[in-house]
Amino acid sequence: MDKFKHLKTTAIPLPSQDIDTDQIIPARFLKATSREGFGENLFRDWRFNEDGEPKKDFVLNNTDYSGSILVAGRNFGCGSSREHAAWALVDYGFRVVISSYFADIFKGNALNNGLLPIQVSDEVLDMLLTNVESNPALEIEVDLEAQTLSVPSINLLESFDINSYKKTCLLNGYDDIDFLLSKMNKIKEFENNYRGF
Repeated sequence: MDKFKHLKTTAIPLPSQDIDTDQIIPARFLKATSREGFGENLFRDWRFNEDGEPKKDFVLNNTDYSGSILVAGRNFGCGSSREHAAWALVDYGFRVVISSYFADIFKGNALNNGLLPIQVSDEVLDMLLTNVESNPALEIEVDLEAQTLSVPSINLLESFDINSYKKTCLLNGYDDIDFLLSKMNKIKEFENNYRGF
């Protein structure tokens, strides 16, 4: 995974609530087992008509909006526990999803794949959605080390929670195996000190 420390970017607003994993990546696209290529089918049924033509009214097809932060409605990632939902978001280019509530399994899958889910209050989410929708050039800053989300142009500064182990992994670009490998010298030292007991 790529390291994540600080991000400053514009954002894409998606105010729909209860966005489930089948809407994020429909089940018919889950045949592949590698993480690549899922981004092209992210929100497939919302982005495209049956003939494959982009739907003009869907935000990902609106060239006014861009950036690697998705600001989504409450209860993002509910439904089935498919890890492919996180794969699709990352493959599309998102590094952060902001919502006022995340399904637990989606949240874990996101963190395991280098995607940072930031949970804010309903009030802060409404403020972000309103301002991003009205100003596509609005920049949002995320500082993972400080655990802060800020939008200086609207005087917003919020702290967010993250599991300390997952924070370490994101900062260093580790998955679970990389983390264990980073401790190899300590593991060997422990084995040598306690061999024979």
